[in-house]
Amino acid sequence: METTAQGSHDSGEFQLSAAGEQELARLMSRYPNKQAACIPALHLCQDEHGWVSPGVIQFVADRLELSTAHVQGVVTFYTLFNQHPVGKHQLWVCRTLSCALRGSDAMLAHCEKRLGVKAGETTNDGKVTLRTAECLASCGSAPMVQVDKDYFENLTIDSLDKILDRLTR
Repeated sequence: METTAQGSHDSGEFQLSAAGEQELARLMSRYPNKQAACIPALHLCQDEHGWVSPGVIQFVADRLELSTAHVQGVVTFYTLFNQHPVGKHQLWVCRTLSCALRGSDAMLAHCEKRLGVKAGETTNDGKVTLRTAECLASCGSAPMVQVDKDYFENLTIDSLDKILDRLTR
């Protein structure tokens, strides 16, 4: 399932695809209670919708018999849930001490210049959302970035440019 930029408003009800409904049923059968399936259910919905909209929160709350406040609390606690529409790809620049000592500030500045956005923003074409992370747990191979679910480590400006070229094509 591909994540794509979505409209910034979501006043309609959310529904999973038929395949998504099958996957949700499978997920719910794996856990001792419905509440335990909250994070996997949110991931599934985000994979289909691109972000966790108010409609997604209501859907998950209804399906798992949880309060919307509980589901919203999960969404706002974890940085892995997009609370607003994002680009087709998410580029995370690690800024923890190991990466900072090895040049992550320069990497972030280079990304901002090349993409024409600041951290937290999405390119005008909707291809890339630039983000920062406090730690992506790859300290021994700093500096590094994460693109969607893939890690790119021991970066130089040249190797970062190759990644940016691929993302902006």
